[in-house]
Amino acid sequence: MPIMSKGTLNNLIGGEWVPSSASATLPVINPTTGDKLADCPLGTHADVDAAVQAARGAFKTWRRVPAIERARVLFRFQALLGEHKEELAQICTTEHGKTLSESLGSVRRGIENVEHACGIPALMMGESLEDVARGIDCATFRQPLGVFAAVVPFNFPAMVPLWFWPYAIATGNTYIVKPSEQVPLTTMRMMELALEAGMPAGVLNMVHGGKDVVEALCDHPEIAGLSFVGSTPVARIVYERAAKTGKRVQSLGGAKNHIIVMPDAPTKRGVSVAIDSVFGCAGQRCLAGSVVVGVGDGYDKLRDGLVAAANEIVVGDGLKDGVGMGPVISAEAKARIVKAIDLAEREGGKILVDGRNKTVEGYEGGHWLGPTLIENVTADMTLAKEEVFGPVMALRKAKDLDEAIAMVHASQFANACSIVTDDGGAARQFKYEVGVSMLGINIGVAAPMAFFPFGGTKASLFGDLKAHGSDSIRFFTDTKVVISRWS
Repeated sequence: MPIMSKGTLNNLIGGEWVPSSASATLPVINPTTGDKLADCPLGTHADVDAAVQAARGAFKTWRRVPAIERARVLFRFQALLGEHKEELAQICTTEHGKTLSESLGSVRRGIENVEHACGIPALMMGESLEDVARGIDCATFRQPLGVFAAVVPFNFPAMVPLWFWPYAIATGNTYIVKPSEQVPLTTMRMMELALEAGMPAGVLNMVHGGKDVVEALCDHPEIAGLSFVGSTPVARIVYERAAKTGKRVQSLGGAKNHIIVMPDAPTKRGVSVAIDSVFGCAGQRCLAGSVVVGVGDGYDKLRDGLVAAANEIVVGDGLKDGVGMGPVISAEAKARIVKAIDLAEREGGKILVDGRNKTVEGYEGGHWLGPTLIENVTADMTLAKEEVFGPVMALRKAKDLDEAIAMVHASQFANACSIVTDDGGAARQFKYEVGVSMLGINIGVAAPMAFFPFGGTKASLFGDLKAHGSDSIRFFTDTKVVISRWS
């Protein structure tokens, strides 16, 4: 069956595209034009159970497939992703709004994870030692656990699912993906490519839906583990609810990322790093800079440079050349971000660049916001403490690096943080003292490559193991220890 039936998206269960049992749907909207692209079903517990049973059935045979043969399916999938990367980027920009270059970059990041998972014959190896005692040998083996699932966010529909399911499938598990109901089309196209690559029926499944589907995935007794990416309040709920049923859980939450610009850093570099980090993808990414801290006597030049650069950003259709920032994902998101800007102004913030009334000629139905820069942000203001997830820069001043680091540590979040400096001593102090998991030195978006773990700490991560890298292999496998004595 096709991926859509009369405009309503189908689920992928047992290798077939099948209609959801849900009666309610949510329109998938192009945020640039306001046009409807499709109807996404708000799935049911029955949909989830059907996917689980398909995955459970497939697990019995898939776990016995040699690791090198599982990797060959992923090699074919990786090749197809490369052939279709421009198409996937076009779909992503159409349903999300980010610029085409941003979409293409996220597709490439996703491909890197598939490439890394292809190394599973080496990544999954255990260890052994002869004569741990006289005549006794010991060895460890990594074994798959069964059915895993992921609930993925709207902001990276091409990349984030690939943080999880290639590793799970490579290690011999089977999988269920619940894409964001706001941007399901990119993920669906990737599922088609996975089937084309020879993914066996039931090994990889997809169920559309909202809260009911998430709860069903958390509660289902035959799901061994769950991965989640989203806001901190929901991440905490998902972690607690899924853990109650004995699942392994990695639940990635929100962020309030700081960028510290030291006075020794060239102003041009500080401005470029901060602007790209804060306003890339319209601020809708967990690694986006949110608070820019100008240190010492470099603050005034930094502020003036940021204002000039923010005013030069071209906002418009992400499919067009020269556009630097697209729309935010929805009318609801726009209203929430505007409300946060309004509150910051009432609490004493000075609006240096105001994007609240942004319009784009010819795209009156789009969800437009311009870059917004707010000065005089203090520690007690809501803008300094809560995630906005939009194109809003909070500007703060610190007298020295110690004070800037204290600002970072005052946040409940600890996802990413960056410093811009030419001072090796300052960079080392930053690396040594900042209690944040992903750090950038002269890099504004501290995104680890696929072979390193991705994730934060404090209220940015609930769970023990992070996404991709070596943590993924540990998350998706059980380490079995075998102690042997032979006469």
